[in-house]
Amino acid sequence: MVNLSGPERERYVQAMFGRIASRYDLMNRLMTAGQDVRWRREVIRRSQLPPGGGLLDLGAGTGDLAREARRQVPGSWVVAADFTMEMMQVGRERSPSAQLDWLAADARVLPFTDNHFDAIVSGFLLRNVIDIPQCLREQHRILKPGGFMVVLDTTKPPQNSLQPLVNYYLYSIIPALGRIIAGDGEAYTYLPETTGSFLKAEQLAEMMVLAGFQQVSFHRLMLGTIAIHWGRK
Repeated sequence: MVNLSGPERERYVQAMFGRIASRYDLMNRLMTAGQDVRWRREVIRRSQLPPGGGLLDLGAGTGDLAREARRQVPGSWVVAADFTMEMMQVGRERSPSAQLDWLAADARVLPFTDNHFDAIVSGFLLRNVIDIPQCLREQHRILKPGGFMVVLDTTKPPQNSLQPLVNYYLYSIIPALGRIIAGDGEAYTYLPETTGSFLKAEQLAEMMVLAGFQQVSFHRLMLGTIAIHWGRK
C-alpha cells in the first residue's frame, strides 16, 4: 500500500476509510487506550479558537475534533470537511444535534476564500494526503492572520530501547485488532506501514515553516509514535 502514489493512492485511501467508517472511532479508542480523546482536547486548546470564531476540521472523518471544538467554544462556527462520504455520514448520524457544517472537500484545493478561518485543525490527515506541501499551503492561505493550525498525526518513532516493543504493537497487535474489531486487517496494516514511512516530527515542522507558518513547534506522544504540531500565520 505505501508504494502506491498519486491518484491510485488517493482512491485506495478513500475506499479504505469508507469500509471502516462504522468502526473507526471504536478502533481509535482501543488502539490508543482512550488517549486520543485527551489528544484531541489538546489540539483544540492549542488552536486558540476565539469565542464566536470559525474553525475548520480538515480530514474530519466522523468529526471528533469538530465536536470537541464546539464543546470547548460553544458559540463557534465549525466546518467538518473530508473526502470520504461514509465517514461523514457516520459522524452526522452519531451527533445529529452537534451543530456542525459538513463538507466534502479535497485538502489540496480547499473551496474557501483567503483568510477565512480563525483556526484549522486536523487529526491523522497528513499521512494520507498525496501532496503534503500543497495541503499545508492551502491551510495557510485560508487561515486568518494570527490564527493557528494544529496537526495531530503519527510520526516516525525514535530509535531507542523501546523500539522492539513499539514495532510489535504496530505490526502485530494493531492488525490483529483490525481483523477482530473492524473485520479489516488490511486497513489496520496500513496504519503501521504509514507510521513507519511518514515524516519525522522535525521534517513536518520544516515543511510547515516552508508553507509560511511561524512559531512552529511540536511534542511527541505515545512512545514517540504520535505528535501534535502547531504553527501560526
